[in-house]
Amino acid sequence: MGMIKIILADDHKITRDGLRALLEQQTSMKVIGEAENGREAVRLSLDLIPDVVVMDISMPELNGIEATRQIRAELPETQVIALSMYADRRYVIGMLKAGVSGYLLKNCAFDELVCAIESVVNNESFLSPRITDTVMKDYTHILEHVETSGVSALSVREREVLQLIAEGLSTKEIAGRIHVSVKTVETHRQQIMRKLDAKSIAELTKIALREGLTSLE
Repeated sequence: MGMIKIILADDHKITRDGLRALLEQQTSMKVIGEAENGREAVRLSLDLIPDVVVMDISMPELNGIEATRQIRAELPETQVIALSMYADRRYVIGMLKAGVSGYLLKNCAFDELVCAIESVVNNESFLSPRITDTVMKDYTHILEHVETSGVSALSVREREVLQLIAEGLSTKEIAGRIHVSVKTVETHRQQIMRKLDAKSIAELTKIALREGLTSLE
């Protein structure tokens, strides 16, 4: 195995700087790119084809779950490690379903991250002990909940639009952001509201928060 190529995706520069400084001390690892939101993480990954993406979950524009789903669909060889402040079930299950190979909490020891990167590159999964607990507790109940939640009925683009609506962007801003017409965004919004049985933007925002598509950070 040659040099492990890594992309860091986190909306806090201080976190990225810290991780980069530590990873660059490893002779076998190289940080080849940094992204501050999920959309940038997807674009950079397709461009640079890293071995591993270290992905924060709560990021603006496109969250870590959606970004992971898109990266894994396009680059099955690229492994993703989730990095989160939360051991919240919804985040954990969302990320596992999106295809992460590792899940670490942000307060983990640095050695744990190095270990996780080495594991996923060898096609092994790596979960923080606290995450394993979260997953094992009532696992069937969680899956049942995830399967029946309305958000799983949305298309990839609809989930993307839902997140941007929840982040307070106007129809026009969303259209510009995802490069489609205002009319298309309106159609997406109507579809989302119909599928989620939501009557207002406020209700959509609540659902997006509840499903972990966006956070109040």
